[in-house]
Amino acid sequence: MLKNIGFLGLGTVGRHMAANLTKGHYRLTVYDSDPDVVNELVKLGAVGASTPKDAAKGNDLVILIRPEKERLRPDIYGPDGIFAGIDAGTILVDMGTHSLESTLEMADEAAKHRVMFLDAPVWGTKEHAANGLLTILTGGDQSLVGRCRELFSYFGLNIIHVGGVGDATRMKFVVNLVQAELMQALAEGLVFGEKMGFNPDKILEVLDSGGVASPLFHSKGRSIARGDFTRNLALVYVHEHLQLVMEAAKKLDLDLPAAEVACKTYEQGVKDGRGEEDYSAVIKVLRK
Repeated sequence: MLKNIGFLGLGTVGRHMAANLTKGHYRLTVYDSDPDVVNELVKLGAVGASTPKDAAKGNDLVILIRPEKERLRPDIYGPDGIFAGIDAGTILVDMGTHSLESTLEMADEAAKHRVMFLDAPVWGTKEHAANGLLTILTGGDQSLVGRCRELFSYFGLNIIHVGGVGDATRMKFVVNLVQAELMQALAEGLVFGEKMGFNPDKILEVLDSGGVASPLFHSKGRSIARGDFTRNLALVYVHEHLQLVMEAAKKLDLDLPAAEVACKTYEQGVKDGRGEEDYSAVIKVLRK
């Protein structure tokens, strides 16, 4: 039974995942570069770690949910990183969104340390994480997924096994592509309709009534109509995820014209200083 859990990465989604784990029977050790958010989890019953090494050592399972950033490599591979502390026989679960190369590199390093590895990026927003409604895409040994299922259920509603290590990362590329393009389509539709004189609420009423209706259009459309761009999923992360998609497509010699346009639109949003707003703020780029 998994009892001692290390958790690294207490960002917009990660902090809520970790908070939900404090409701279970686990001994949770957390690490983040922001001491304030670590203290928030300590107040909920977690133990704070001063380094990734300390967060990884002595645990049955270690969860890593960090973005794809070169500067974070020391947190994984450095002298105070995860692999400097993690014990043989531990399960390492990578729940961030990375390039395929980064995922496979981590899996190879885990094997060298006799650490079991799951490729398991999460899909969802801050609200999904807070309410235990994330989707978890898993790639790796199905028996490991089975061992982790109870723990995952504290923050995930859907746990979908898609294949071997690397396959969950590949599937997350598909998710990120479709999600970003749907938001771009919604933003363009609203801006186009507004320019023709329609109220956003009326546009959304029509969209909700027919074959293009979707939960994303419904929830994000209403937020946009209220002028609420409170960060749920940061625009900058969606742009970074689209860049990973474009890199993967290039290696497959595949043209994704809609994704290319969307990537440029989100890039402009970042340049405009909207990276920390919700990704629905991409409509502000189109409203210029």
